[in-house]
Amino acid sequence: MNQQPPYTITVKAADYLAKIVETVTRLEFGTDFKRDIKLHRQNRVRTIHSSLAIEGNTLSLDEVTAVIEGRAVAGKQTEIKEVKNAYEAYDKIMTFDPYAVGDFLKAHKLMTDGLLGESGKFRGGDAGVFDGDVAVHIGARPRFVPRLIEELFGWAKESELHPALKSAVLHYEIETIHPFADGNGRMGRLWQTLLLAKWNTLFAWIPMESLVYEKRPQYYQALRDARSKNDSGGFIEFTLSALLSAIEVQAKRETEQFSGDEKFVENANEFVEKFVENDTQKTIVKLMVEQPAISAKRISEIAGMSSRGVQKSIDTLKKRGLVERAGADKGGHWVVKKPE
Repeated sequence: MNQQPPYTITVKAADYLAKIVETVTRLEFGTDFKRDIKLHRQNRVRTIHSSLAIEGNTLSLDEVTAVIEGRAVAGKQTEIKEVKNAYEAYDKIMTFDPYAVGDFLKAHKLMTDGLLGESGKFRGGDAGVFDGDVAVHIGARPRFVPRLIEELFGWAKESELHPALKSAVLHYEIETIHPFADGNGRMGRLWQTLLLAKWNTLFAWIPMESLVYEKRPQYYQALRDARSKNDSGGFIEFTLSALLSAIEVQAKRETEQFSGDEKFVENANEFVEKFVENDTQKTIVKLMVEQPAISAKRISEIAGMSSRGVQKSIDTLKKRGLVERAGADKGGHWVVKKPE
C-alpha cells in the first residue's frame, strides 16, 4: 500500500471546500460560463502568463497573448519558447491521466522542450530552490525521485480524498520532491489544475494561477511553513483560498446583472431602491441577484409568498424590462438590468 503524505484538513480548509463546491455548481448550472469560449481562451492566456511569471518570465499579458496568436514579439527567445510550450501543455491537459507517471513526464516534455537537457525526464542530479546563495529547499536525492513520484501517484489514485483537497496535496508534494531539474513549479500547478479539471471540466478554464501570482509572497510562505511542519495543511488552505477566489471572480463576472454603465449602481440594494416599485418586487430582485439560478418556486418558499403572487410580480418586472430569464426554466438564470 502506498504511504499517505502528511497533511491535515483544517476547519478553514473544509469551509473553503464547501464554498468551492457551492460556487462551482452555481457557475456550471446558473451561468453561461461553460459555453463562453471567448472567455475560456482569455483565461487560458491568463493562466499561462501567471504560471510563467511566478517563475520569472518577464513577458506581459499582452505579449503572451501575441505569442499564442502567432504574432511577433520583441522578447527573449527562451521566454517566448516557454509560452509556446506552456500553451501546448495546457492545450493537451485533458488528455493526461493525473495518476500516470508516463503522462507526467510527457507533460514535462511539452512544458520544457528545447529549454532543458533533461526535458521529460526525472533529474539526474541534486536540485533545489535558492534565494541567492541560500538554499531555501533541497529536493529529494535523484535516486529516490522515481519511486517517490510513483508512490505519490499511487496514493492519489487509491485515495478517496476530495479531488480539490487531493490536488492541493499533489501540488505541494511535487514541489517538495522537486522531481525535475527545472519546471517543478509549473508542473505542480499544471497537475493541480489537471486533477481539478478531471473532477469538473470547468477548472480547465479557471485561472487559479492568476490568484497565486497576485499572492506570491503568501504562496512561498505557505510552502515554507508546510515544509517546516512536515504537514501540507497550511498549503492546502492557501491553494483552496486562491481557488475559491478564482471561481468567485468568474461567477461574479458571469452573473453580473447590470448592463450599460458599470458604475450605474454600487450594489443590488441601490438598484432596487432606484427602480423597483414595492417590497415584494424588491425581495424578488435581491434573491435573483444573490442566486441567479433560483426558481420562482424557490423564491416563493424563501420569501413566504404565494407562487401566484411571485409570478405576478415577476411578470411585472419583466414588462418593465428589469428582469429576464436567460435559458430554460431548469438550468437557466435570471438577468437583472437597469431599465432602458
